[in-house]
Amino acid sequence: MQRTLKSSCCAGKQSSNLLSSSFYPAVTPEKVVLVIGSGGREHALGWKLAQSRHVKKVYFAPGNGGTSENVGIKQNDIDRLVSFAKQFGQDCLVVVGPEEPLSLGVADAFAREGLRIFGPTKDAAMLEASKVFAKEFMHKAGIPTAPFAVFSDAGKAKDYIRGQDRPLVVKADGLAAGKGVIVCDNAEQALQAVDEIMVKKEFGAAGSKIVVEERLSGEEASFIAICDGQTIIPLASSQDHKRVFDEDRGPNTGGMGAYSPAPVVDDKLYHKIVSQVMEPVVREMRNRGTPFKGFLYAGIMVDEKTKEPYVLEFNARMGDPECQPIMMRMESDLYEYIDAAVDGRLKSMPPIQWKDRTAVCVVIASKGYPGSYEKGKVIQGLGSDFGPDVMVFHAGTTRNNNDVVTNGGRVLGVTALGDDTRQAIDRAYQAVKKIKIGNDEQHYRTDIGRRALR
Repeated sequence: MQRTLKSSCCAGKQSSNLLSSSFYPAVTPEKVVLVIGSGGREHALGWKLAQSRHVKKVYFAPGNGGTSENVGIKQNDIDRLVSFAKQFGQDCLVVVGPEEPLSLGVADAFAREGLRIFGPTKDAAMLEASKVFAKEFMHKAGIPTAPFAVFSDAGKAKDYIRGQDRPLVVKADGLAAGKGVIVCDNAEQALQAVDEIMVKKEFGAAGSKIVVEERLSGEEASFIAICDGQTIIPLASSQDHKRVFDEDRGPNTGGMGAYSPAPVVDDKLYHKIVSQVMEPVVREMRNRGTPFKGFLYAGIMVDEKTKEPYVLEFNARMGDPECQPIMMRMESDLYEYIDAAVDGRLKSMPPIQWKDRTAVCVVIASKGYPGSYEKGKVIQGLGSDFGPDVMVFHAGTTRNNNDVVTNGGRVLGVTALGDDTRQAIDRAYQAVKKIKIGNDEQHYRTDIGRRALR
């Protein structure tokens, strides 16, 4: 497996112009890309793919208020997505952003029609669609993770919790938009979490089963790789901020901000994650007859004492908001790597090249998120002069006549490049302060990236 250790390591600081578009002969852009999804991740992927020398046009299904060429097809309307791509045939490359269509088998449907799609099959996407599947998969493959137990009965889960003398994490088995994980400080909170998930059904059918696992302590990092079923090429390291409030307080969210690179992932840890986590996943998936082709995401906890990596979760797609800073730092042509992965050619690809800079993304959310919030609030300040090193990626937005209005919990991902972490943080927050939702109805954390400064 290609590890691309030099260019994709911890800091991702290496940079080169050898792989820039100017190095290759000029080509006439002739390819069409369809990005499935409507979040900040999809906006960032489409933004980067549109820069490819091969790409003529990028479509979004359904897209958001910040994306152009929206085709008005829902991300779970697989039949219409297939029909749209068919009109372009082999000149269309489909990139799947969110987990929902993957769990519904969108990659399988496209494959049956002989169409080009980048994303794992329904069976391979079980790594994310089921926490129970993922934990049992890790146990079978020898991948380091926290000790755990699985329950489909609330009473038995509570009996187990009462017998534990350590902090726990309670996870809904199914997909819950990144919110089905409850980190508990004590047994009382864990018992309450069981009620919320299994009795009150706050996450619906996703909570029919739960995983109760030991709460690990340390520092988290996101490790994402492009996979073609056999070979992996890691992307630059990053770190997400899951909790809604500063100092990692409050409930989990889909992510309130991220930065890249993540200093915690040094060269030594990078090698361990590749050899102990990523390669075993690809190998075990291939052995099961369900090769993993797509973005493979491992949420890593670096143990504060041993500095060993443990897997908190797997995602079968690119992270959001990690995607935004990673795309801002990527020098290479993303289309060429995804195209190679679809064809199983990653082994022949050169290392990915990265800007020798830091990127920080601050998520602006609707007031009340991740709980209830109002939609339709006018967003002001989007036309501000943010400077050349800032991109405002849209997520929960839509257009209402001439206005861009809120249409979701996480609204914008304000992402800035800097020569170092401090400069990137300052630029991101300077841009954030120019944006206003409704009557000051925005919420954002004020400490994104601060951990990297330490």
